[in-house]
Amino acid sequence: MIIAATHENGEIFRHFGQTQTFKIYETHDGVVSSARIVPTNGAGHGALAGFLKENGVSVVICGGIGEGARNALTEQGIAFVSGAKGNADAAIAAYLAGELKSAGVNCGHHHGAGHVCGTHGCKHE
Repeated sequence: MIIAATHENGEIFRHFGQTQTFKIYETHDGVVSSARIVPTNGAGHGALAGFLKENGVSVVICGGIGEGARNALTEQGIAFVSGAKGNADAAIAAYLAGELKSAGVNCGHHHGAGHVCGTHGCKHE
């Protein structure tokens, strides 16, 4: 199985659609056999699902994720576990041990009141 984690400086990055790099782990029999850090080259939100599919990813571990990104991942057949934080390697180990549970869609910043755009490519900027 190939698992990707949103990644920044060894930690789970806070928001799926804004991640600049993924750490992609190849696993066999519940053990990580290799890992590599892959830049997204500016792909954001929905485009990341295709990027992950091209890299053979079947599960994404992330901090926050919105409904649109969830839908894009689902269309590509990629599962996700949101609400993760801290060390990326530790999060993958927890997932493989069955100890990491998803928070589901936990980011509604594009749709809720008080939305504040920054530099993440939002069409509302």
